Amino acid sequence: MIHLKPDLSRLFSVLDTTWPAAARVETGPWTLREGRGGGKRVSAATARGAWRVDDLTAAETAMRLMGQPALFMIRPGDETLDIALEAQGYDRVDPTNLWLAPIDHLTDLKLPRVSAFAIWEPLAIMNEIWEDGGIGEARRRVMDRAAQPKTGLFGRVSDRPAGAGFCGIHEGVAMVHALHILSDHRGKALGGWMMRCAALWAARKGARWMACAATAENDAASALYASLHMEVAGQYHYRMYQSEGEDA
Repeated sequence: MIHLKPDLSRLFSVLDTTWPAAARVETGPWTLREGRGGGKRVSAATARGAWRVDDLTAAETAMRLMGQPALFMIRPGDETLDIALEAQGYDRVDPTNLWLAPIDHLTDLKLPRVSAFAIWEPLAIMNEIWEDGGIGEARRRVMDRAAQPKTGLFGRVSDRPAGAGFCGIHEGVAMVHALHILSDHRGKALGGWMMRCAALWAARKGARWMACAATAENDAASALYASLHMEVAGQYHYRMYQSEGEDA
């Protein structure tokens, strides 16, 4: 089955597994996530069944008791929930594209020498690069708790550290997260080589598909993934009160 093109249900499972919450609780019609500062993806509640208005109140209360803002991920099929949250004053934030390609679209070229490496555990310099991109300790703990197979990605330009990323595999799909290139080294094709490095590593682990998620407003990421012949396979966004903040 892993060779079949992933449907959206499988892609969201990959997203959940390769970038996992600190804790997940299935209660009533919701899956609640405890993010511990790791961002929206690991903190948002998702609907898993029919719900009523009082179920919304219960979910909001539970999230706030975890010390988190009331935050919902809206996936395809959640249109009724989306409308209800908008009516209650929730803002639509961070529309995000899920990108997908057969892995052999990214394994057809040999990596330039000393350009990109698959490394686990991350080097200290990789943590410094992530810090530069706002990927702090709480997000790096997300990488730590992800199950194997997983790897860090380390990129170099002109023999200098230049980029860092993370990749995990679930159900035959490799998903790249936290890809950051230092500003002095952007526009030098490193992002593409790091994605290809991830694909070569993942193919050796048996993955058949390559995926990633990027906000729709991230033009640089969209251009990179399109250049690698990846396609948008689906979208999601969040609903959150304007007065409550949580990083992506």
